[in-house]
Amino acid sequence: MKKLFFVLLAMIFVSASQAQKPIKNKYVEIETTMGTIVVEVYADVTQHAENFLKLASEGYYDSVLFHRVIPNFMIQGGDPDSKHAEPNKMLGNGDIGYRVPKEFMVPKYFHRKGALAAARDNNPDQASSGCQFYIVVGKTVSDADIDNLEKNLNVTFSKEDRALYKAQGGTPHLDGAYTVFGQVVQGQDVVDAISLVARNAANRPNEDIRILSTKVKKKFKKKKP
Repeated sequence: MKKLFFVLLAMIFVSASQAQKPIKNKYVEIETTMGTIVVEVYADVTQHAENFLKLASEGYYDSVLFHRVIPNFMIQGGDPDSKHAEPNKMLGNGDIGYRVPKEFMVPKYFHRKGALAAARDNNPDQASSGCQFYIVVGKTVSDADIDNLEKNLNVTFSKEDRALYKAQGGTPHLDGAYTVFGQVVQGQDVVDAISLVARNAANRPNEDIRILSTKVKKKFKKKKP
């Protein structure tokens, strides 16, 4: 009986240890026709992270375009209709057939420069597109802007987060309205360059900027400049 008791205790201990073990973030290397972007995907934004990693590992994004780019704002991609789109075709309405429920985690994850977030339409639940995403370029903001944001969202940004918004910039007006689920850790210069290319009235680049491949990685080691 005593032996059985100790076995049960050991099983409980193992189960508790496994339950407390944190889920680690993963990384996605996005190879584009203008260079490589590496994003860290936040494991605790569970549904968005799992969905994005699944699509990236399956090669879903291979050959899609960054079909909408706006300087000082963001670059957007993931529309499956863009894979074989003719020049000047209007893009942005393609989808995968499902949405992902919103997972707003402001101010833990916010629209700082380099934030990876899910695009969406105007559905009342603010659910995200199952495939389309954007990466923030943004612009610097003032203390007054952040004060207004805190008041409107009823959140408090730390001194460090305020400093990031003020020094690096972002798109704070999107906080609390779109789900942020990752961050660029390498290749922000590529993101910035994509945002500045010549584009048409619909903000589609005049020359296609294509995602060539995506690779999911458990670890990331930043390359030295």
